[in-house]
Amino acid sequence: MQVKEAVQQRRSIKHFDTNHVMTEKEIHELLSHAILSPTAFNIQNWRFVIVTDKALRQKIRAVSWGQAQVEEASLLIVLVADLMAWHKNPSRYWKDAPKPVQDYLVPAISQYYDGKPEVQRDEAMRSCGMAAMNLMLTAKSMGYDTCPMDGFDFDKVSSLLNLPSDHMPAMFVCVGKGIKEAMPRGGQLPLDQVVIQNQFK
Repeated sequence: MQVKEAVQQRRSIKHFDTNHVMTEKEIHELLSHAILSPTAFNIQNWRFVIVTDKALRQKIRAVSWGQAQVEEASLLIVLVADLMAWHKNPSRYWKDAPKPVQDYLVPAISQYYDGKPEVQRDEAMRSCGMAAMNLMLTAKSMGYDTCPMDGFDFDKVSSLLNLPSDHMPAMFVCVGKGIKEAMPRGGQLPLDQVVIQNQFK
């Protein structure tokens, strides 16, 4: 499937085949594409929690307004933001770059993030959003359906996943074989209402 086709056909699916199991090879392919998502300073501040434990998925569903796709999709991926990724051995993010590039960029990471919790959070959330889109488009190209979600209790999910204190959930992506089509689009705004040339007037 071409990218254009995947973008046009991707919809949020709520009902999944509960008997379908994704192979380890498919999951690896999906995640291998997800980690190609861009991040500022290449700090790769997303983490992907793959929830396979059935009892845990039931508990997560219970704190996600009972939404069935959390439990019924083949795969539940919780995208988690590592807010301090910038501070954790930052030289590893540029280990394959020429030394002059390393010498310039590695110190710049601390200069950009240190003492700026809002920037740390905003960048991590942006990164998770881009990774989620990569996940969904890759899944569609593989013949799978997805449902992005933020309808859950963030604190309770953090507790259930035993997240470190410097990590926070950004969103879920449920992946699987859809068994019911998405509802018709609710109303797409035309380009002239969302595209601004140069400046707002």
